[in-house]
Amino acid sequence: MFRSLSGFNYRVWAAGALVSNVGTWMQRTAQDWIVLTQLTHHDAAAVGFVMALQFGPQLLLLPLSGLVADRFDQRRVLMTTQATMGVLGLVLGTLTVTGVVQLWHVYVFALLLGCAAAFDAPARQTFVAQLVGRQNLSNAVALNSASFSAARMIGPALAGVLTALVGAGPVFLINAASFGAVLVSLRFLRVSELQRMARAPHRRGALAEGFRYVLTRPDICVILVMVFLIGTFGLNFPIFISTMTTSVFHKGAAEFGLLSSVMAVGSVVGALLSARREKPRLRFLFASTALFGVACIAAAVMPSFWGFAVALTVVGLASQTLMTTANGAVQLSTPAPVRGRVMAIYMAIFMGGTPIGAPVVGWVANEFGPRWALGVGAASGILAAAVALGWLIRYRHLRLHFADRRLSLSHDGQQRLQAVLADEVTAQKG
Repeated sequence: MFRSLSGFNYRVWAAGALVSNVGTWMQRTAQDWIVLTQLTHHDAAAVGFVMALQFGPQLLLLPLSGLVADRFDQRRVLMTTQATMGVLGLVLGTLTVTGVVQLWHVYVFALLLGCAAAFDAPARQTFVAQLVGRQNLSNAVALNSASFSAARMIGPALAGVLTALVGAGPVFLINAASFGAVLVSLRFLRVSELQRMARAPHRRGALAEGFRYVLTRPDICVILVMVFLIGTFGLNFPIFISTMTTSVFHKGAAEFGLLSSVMAVGSVVGALLSARREKPRLRFLFASTALFGVACIAAAVMPSFWGFAVALTVVGLASQTLMTTANGAVQLSTPAPVRGRVMAIYMAIFMGGTPIGAPVVGWVANEFGPRWALGVGAASGILAAAVALGWLIRYRHLRLHFADRRLSLSHDGQQRLQAVLADEVTAQKG
């Protein structure tokens, strides 16, 4: 489960990333809370608009962000983006501590942070292969997800307590300082031990090459469709949790942070279970999307605060299994020279759908109530599961049969992935 940690470079990177991720989740929680309770009068649409501004650049900057990850030194790209995000957190924290922050300030900084994150995400995703190599890539992706989920377990709870005690400003300043951990880890990596990947050549049409490659891979296309549905309408947790906390259960900032952390417990379990698997499998995509839809329905109808918290752990497990499996499947089946651009497309679809879905979900929460907003998330999971099931039946020959007196499923979904990996290994040897 933890085999990637045997390497020095990955251990150093993972330690810095964990500290930074805790700070990131602290800022997200405090930011959503002040927008909902201090800068507006419980306006869920405003929270959705902040999310749209923060994740929209993933889509708008897609042609450039992936090419930067493929063409430039990913370590230097990450040092630039992480430093930029740290400065943005510092300025927003200063505005908040001094009491001059306004809603439009949050909008501007969400947009600027989204621009920096648009270049950071594909570089960070593909840089993992340099730390561990292809043999442990799937495991490292899952451990990264576990680290991110562990930070989501710690960060929101800590942010909720600090926001209730001293306000959101100090939380933003702590996040700004946390980016220093990643910069230090990048500085002390053993550069000579990095497993360099092939760079994208300088040639005409390089920006569109990632799109052309994806269009030749229907298996990746179906994953992207599922990720779009869940990412756009299902992963709007700041809206779901904040509105349920305030409008349905009538709780405060500390309980809001607690619910975010409780959901992260399930996410950590989902990521660690994914780390144990040698390869990502398509059937886990189907199972996780179906479970996500059912868990969102359960969360929507829960009558009590603690019942809602229990349902959120299952939501977290299902969503993290989906994200980790999809990420690993796309990375492992994509050749190194084009991987950055393909991952930029993946991240743009995954995060870039938020500008569409978050305002819609926020409007539903305002007009019909938070429980119906969760119903939108449930519908996205069920629809994504239907897409996966249709693909597995038609193209991977999914069959239901009895074996050893037990009902089981079989399909040939891994043949394409194995063939692609074999072709790349052959090409590298050649």
